[in-house]
Amino acid sequence: MTENTIEVKNLVKTFGKFRAVDDISFYIPQGEIFGLLGPNGAGKTTTIRMLIGLLRPDSGSAHVLGFDVRKKPEEVKKRIGYMSQKFSLYNDLTVRENLDFYAAIYNNMPFRQRRERVDEMLEMVELGHIQRSQTRSLSGAWRQRLALACAIIHRPKMLFLDEATAGVDPVARRQFWDLIYRLASEGISVLATTHYMDEADYCNTIAMMYQGRLISLASPDTIKESLPGMLLQIDLGDPLAAQQVLINDPRVLNVSIQGMQLHVTVKKESDISAIQRLLTKANLPPNTIEVIQPSLEDAFTSLVSQQRVLDQ
Repeated sequence: MTENTIEVKNLVKTFGKFRAVDDISFYIPQGEIFGLLGPNGAGKTTTIRMLIGLLRPDSGSAHVLGFDVRKKPEEVKKRIGYMSQKFSLYNDLTVRENLDFYAAIYNNMPFRQRRERVDEMLEMVELGHIQRSQTRSLSGAWRQRLALACAIIHRPKMLFLDEATAGVDPVARRQFWDLIYRLASEGISVLATTHYMDEADYCNTIAMMYQGRLISLASPDTIKESLPGMLLQIDLGDPLAAQQVLINDPRVLNVSIQGMQLHVTVKKESDISAIQRLLTKANLPPNTIEVIQPSLEDAFTSLVSQQRVLDQ
């Protein structure tokens, strides 16, 4: 039976009258990559801060690596890795000196063992060729790799990534996730928050948050398959104007702009011709209308829209 690295049950955190995290529950098995998604203010960072022992929950329970975050936050902190967009690297130190510094903080080990661990990390993140370079001179992608190496140099069994890939190019993000897959294959569990929906597809399980609540908890494929109706991709000259025409139509479940195209979820196949006529009548004739498979972004947009309707 797989051991759970994190177990969260009915977790709540309030700030005054504002409920930042509202009765959420989930678990993360060992070696699983778990994605926490949601718009700004959804409660993602507050959830992470409770799980890493920086915030005390108001009610509910959370255990990380078997330790109660309310009763033993210091034990949790010693055993986890944490990396964010603003991860602290020391610019005046070299790549190797940063790694050695974090190894010395986390591990009470002899110098020789520490040096071997630093060498191992340099090889893993492929920074050995610049290990004598000052950190201030590194590109964003290289700083990201170094930050990851510093976060796991003490061999944690649980790694938290809070918007860790923000600000780097798609190729660097893909390489970064290759490293995360490698860590998961070695039994390290990962909880990641991200604004990039393509990254969410790398996760085994996704929890979507909205206004402090979990509105979906499933695998990426299950979430996409659960989208109701039929998704249309419409190519036309003015997607913003077309969105305003369709947004209140009773046949439309959801409508959003994706790049230069319009994604429209209709209730059934027979609604397609009606949508085409409606746009043409509004002097917005579509160039093409095609049925497509929903992406996570489509599913997320739809779920948030449904939740907003329920909250009204």
